[in-house]
Amino acid sequence: MTLRSACCALSCALALAACTDKPPAGYPGYAEGEYVRVASPLAGTLLTLAVTRGAQVAKDAPLFTLESEQERAARAEAEARVRQAQATLANLEKARRPPEIAAVRAQLAQAQASLRQSEADLVRVQKLVADRFLAPQRRDEALATRDRDRARVAELSRQVEIANLPARSDEIAAANAEVKAAGDALAQAEWRVQQKSQNAPAAGLVADTLYRPGEWVAAGAPVVSILPPTNVKVRFYVPEPLVATLRIGDHVTVRCDGCAADIAAKIRFVAPQAEFTPPVIYSRENRANLVFLVEAWPDAPNPALHPGLPVEVALASGAR
Repeated sequence: MTLRSACCALSCALALAACTDKPPAGYPGYAEGEYVRVASPLAGTLLTLAVTRGAQVAKDAPLFTLESEQERAARAEAEARVRQAQATLANLEKARRPPEIAAVRAQLAQAQASLRQSEADLVRVQKLVADRFLAPQRRDEALATRDRDRARVAELSRQVEIANLPARSDEIAAANAEVKAAGDALAQAEWRVQQKSQNAPAAGLVADTLYRPGEWVAAGAPVVSILPPTNVKVRFYVPEPLVATLRIGDHVTVRCDGCAADIAAKIRFVAPQAEFTPPVIYSRENRANLVFLVEAWPDAPNPALHPGLPVEVALASGAR
């Protein structure tokens, strides 16, 4: 039966149903699946493909892996930068090393000895100047030497104090910011490595694998298509006078060839626009002429509804 003749048959059936008080036994439709297409946000060569078409996968099961040498090298570099930034911060937060502090203390001791010598010289020069054995200029020179040694001792005393202190607060704040930036860069590098391996976001049937190992996969291109059991819905068509009686959440009954029992369902969507005919017509007259590709998996559970399976949907009595 051609599509045109099927459309005519459906139109006649709907017209006949509209002219009679008895509602039709069911409305034709078909099952459809909403597939989950798993991709990586990064490009790369497909290294491994852990699933095959038709297999059942559990949630979080490995699906595929892309080559990640560049991303792993970037992660190693980021880890090294984190260690470098942490070492710089630790160095700024503590005082100088003991040998450096000891060197400053030795310079201070030398300056203190020079001060004691210059003070003693000043006392002798002052006495000789007072006794008129030396000119007053020698007293001025001894006084300047004493003052210079005092200033040197004060300078080195401050350096000893500074040597026991950590770096300035603004330097430590800058080092902390560098550590955080390096950590953020490491997190980005780690994320890029993780994105090169994808796991199943939900349990379901592997409907298709779109690439083979060794092929180049563009960023965002799906590699594996999964159909979770809960993502199978039924699409059916009702005549225009019946649309006003339907509500989201209404119960319906689905029947199909080979189904052991009727399947209960709920309406989740009603199209806002009308169609003259559905894109594919499944009716009692042409259903026997349809053929479907069947793939069997021993001891593996399968949902009653397969995408593409023709069905009949019976509405609740109040909606007819």
